[in-house]
Amino acid sequence: MDKRTCTALATALVAALTLGTAGCSGGPQASGARNGKNPATTNNGKVVGGTPKKGGTLTVLSNQDFTHLDPARNWVMGDMDFGTRLLYRTLVTYKAEPGAKGGELAPDLADDLGVSSNGAKTWTFRLKKGLKYEDGSPITAQDIKYNVERSFSPDLPGGPDYAARYLAGAQGYQGPAQGKHLDSIKTPDDHTIVFELRKPFAEFPYATVLPTFAPVPKAKDKGPQYDNRPFSSGPYKIESYDRDKQLALVRNTHWDPGTDTVRKAYPDKIVVVMGLKANQIDDRLIAGQGQDASAVPWGKLRPESTPKVLTKDDVRKRLLAESTNCTEMVQMHTGRAPYNNVKVRQAVQYALDREGVLTASGGPALNDMATAYMPGPLFGGNQPDTLKIPATGDVEKAKQLLKEAGKPDGFSTSITVSNGDKGVGEAIQQSLGRAGIKVTIETVDPSAFYDTIGDTKNRTDLVYTGWCPDYPSGSTFLPFVFDGRYIKEKGNSGNHSLFRDKATMKRMDEIAAMTDAEQAGKAWRELDGQILAKAPAAPAVIERMPLLLGTNVAGAFGHTSFGGQIDYATVGLKNPSKSSN
Repeated sequence: MDKRTCTALATALVAALTLGTAGCSGGPQASGARNGKNPATTNNGKVVGGTPKKGGTLTVLSNQDFTHLDPARNWVMGDMDFGTRLLYRTLVTYKAEPGAKGGELAPDLADDLGVSSNGAKTWTFRLKKGLKYEDGSPITAQDIKYNVERSFSPDLPGGPDYAARYLAGAQGYQGPAQGKHLDSIKTPDDHTIVFELRKPFAEFPYATVLPTFAPVPKAKDKGPQYDNRPFSSGPYKIESYDRDKQLALVRNTHWDPGTDTVRKAYPDKIVVVMGLKANQIDDRLIAGQGQDASAVPWGKLRPESTPKVLTKDDVRKRLLAESTNCTEMVQMHTGRAPYNNVKVRQAVQYALDREGVLTASGGPALNDMATAYMPGPLFGGNQPDTLKIPATGDVEKAKQLLKEAGKPDGFSTSITVSNGDKGVGEAIQQSLGRAGIKVTIETVDPSAFYDTIGDTKNRTDLVYTGWCPDYPSGSTFLPFVFDGRYIKEKGNSGNHSLFRDKATMKRMDEIAAMTDAEQAGKAWRELDGQILAKAPAAPAVIERMPLLLGTNVAGAFGHTSFGGQIDYATVGLKNPSKSSN
C-alpha cells in the first residue's frame, strides 16, 4: 500500500470508477447514442485546431458575468473551470486531457495526491517549493487553511460545502472573522496542511480539486468584495474587471511553469467580453471573422443555431459537444403546498414532455433524454428507465394523480429558468398545462440565477436546473441534490427541491460508510430509483455542452470533469499574430 498517493481503498475506488463499475470515467458519450442517431456530428474526445503557439489574445464571448470568482464561493462548472485553470491553483487538480484521462487527478499545489492515515480520516498534503502569488510572495499552507475556513462565512454563500460535510468539529462554525479557527485543519509548517475528518473519506483528494482548496492570503481578503479581484496563484492575474462588461487577464510573471504540470498558459492575454446576446455570439463564431477568429464562447450554442452549424462541414469541424455528465431537471419545492404531496410531484413527472424539452434544448443531435437523476456514466453506461414514462409524457396518468391528490382541476404555479433556457421553460409550461398545471415563467440573468433560486424563502415553486458530479462517484450527486441536512436559507446550492426525507438521508449515511467501491456504486444506483419514486424532481435532459470555436483557436477540447466546458489550461491560438490585443 503506497500511502504517498492515497490509501489502497482510494486506489481501488479510482480503478473501479475508471472501469465504469462504480461511476463515470469522465469519457465522452457518443452524440445521439441513446436515440440511435448518427454520433458523427461533433468532435467528441478530440482536440480541435492542433497545438497552439504561445502568444496573442484569446477572446471569450459571453452573454453574462461570472456567478462568482471568489474561490470560497465558486461552484458553477464554467466558473470553476475558468478560475482553477487560470487564476488560482488548488491542492489537486484534473489532468488537462480530453476524454477519460480528463477524469484523472494530478498534483497541483501539493506534491502528490495526499497521504491518508487513521483509516482515511486524516489527510496530509505537502506543498511544492517555490510557489508564489502574483506579487512574488510565497503561497503557504496557512493560506489554504484560511480559504477553507472563510468558505464557512455566512456572508460568502454558494460555494462547495465538502468542508462542512466532512471536517471534524465543523458544525456551527461561522468562519474566521472573529479570530476563530478550525482545529481540524492543522498547518505544522508553511508547506504542510493536515485535515482531520469526522468520518473516513477515501475520495478526499477529489474534493481538494474544488476552489475551496485554493489559497487566499488573509491580508488580501476583502469579504464579499474579494469576488471582484481574486489574488492570483495561477498563470494569469486580473488586469481589469468591469462587472457585466469585460474582464481582462494578463500573465502572472511569478507563476512558475516548473511547478505546474497541467497549465500551459499559451495566450498572452485573455479577454472576456460580456453582455452580448446569445444569438449574436453564435453568428459571430459561425462567421469567424477578424478578432472573432480567435474567440471561444462562454455559453452553449443556441438550439436555433444548430442547423447553421451541422449543415456546414467547415463549421461543424469547429464544434465541440462533449458529454457533460450533467442531468437537468424540474425541481419542486417539496416543503410548500401543493408539492408537499407526492402524488402532485408524480403528476409533474408524468405530465412532463421530455421530448419537447429535448427539442427546446437543441434536439437529439446534441442531447439525450433523461430517465433518472444521476447521469449515465454513474450507472456504468446509460441511465435506467425505471418509471417507463413515455417520452412525450402521460397526460391521463398525470390527471389521475392530480385527482387522487385532491387537485382534479389542476392548479397554478411558477418556475424560474435562466434567460438562456426560456424556450425550455415554455416547453415545460406547455406540457404541464396539458394536465391542468398552469405555469408562469420567471426568467433570470444567468449570473444571478443561482443566487435567486438559492433564496429558499422567496424562490418560485419550481426551478429548472441541473447537477454535475464534482468527481466520478454517486456520493457527489445524490447527497448534494437530495440531502435535506445541508439546505441553507440563503445561498442554497444543490437541494433545490428542499427535499427532507429521513429514510433517504439514513440510506445516504449507510452508503457513505461502505468501504467497497463497487458495493457503494450499486447502492447509489438503487437509491437513485428510490428517490425517483418519491418524485422531488422530474429528470428532463442530459445535455452536452455544444461549443463553437473560432477558426484561429487551437488546443481546444471539452473537459468532461468541468461539465464539457473548454479546458482553459491548454487552449490557445494557431496564429497569435492574427489576434488583436
